[in-house]
Amino acid sequence: MDPGAKEIKRFTRIWPQTLLPPSITMAMYFIIFGNLIGSRIGDMDGFSYMDFIVPGLIMMSVITNSYSNVASSFFSNKFQRSIEEMMVSPMPNWVILSGFILGGMARGLGVGLIVTVVSLFFTRLTVEHPLLTVLVVVLTSALFSIGGFINALLANKFDDISIVPTFILTPLTYLGGVFYSISMLPDFWQNVSMLNPILYMVNVFRYGFLGVSDIPVGWALAAIFAFIIVLFVAALTMLERGKGIRS
Repeated sequence: MDPGAKEIKRFTRIWPQTLLPPSITMAMYFIIFGNLIGSRIGDMDGFSYMDFIVPGLIMMSVITNSYSNVASSFFSNKFQRSIEEMMVSPMPNWVILSGFILGGMARGLGVGLIVTVVSLFFTRLTVEHPLLTVLVVVLTSALFSIGGFINALLANKFDDISIVPTFILTPLTYLGGVFYSISMLPDFWQNVSMLNPILYMVNVFRYGFLGVSDIPVGWALAAIFAFIIVLFVAALTMLERGKGIRS
């Protein structure tokens, strides 16, 4: 079976574990941050706080689920030695890699769509630039699916899978402008924030919805494309060399 189709079948079969919990978590964010805290904060960049954070929360759900799906799935295949069967088959390595990436993207975008529907119970969404919105969310999902693949390749035990999301991905996400505009920060911290790649993705996605961004959209898209190319080549090279698979 094609790895991509296999991945999609896997996470849809256990949807109460893969699709439902993230949706409930995001609903809690909408209630706590959007309604309770947002009513005290007021407007942000000319929009209600709820409208401002919705794109960031959708993007956060896409990032975390795209990453975790590939990281956990590929490591499970590696742990069970089934990945070795794929590698000795006539299937090219780029097909194996692409299959896992597509599986991660399907879950990430699926959760993102569910969270978008949930957000409609709390606010009325408007999309200023539909094509840009779709483009950036698809690219971001692909990028973090590749990142999850690399994490799984380098992991030696199940605990290693949680290190990057816990100590790197989660802090970068929370500091990536999901809940605030970096224009509120002092100049020094604005410059520091520019080193956070997630900031670019969140801002372009927010620009697609609201038409406002803290950073140039063109540069952000170029950075995302560059990250995807570099990480895809790195992941494919490591897979072909059997990094983390062959002893």
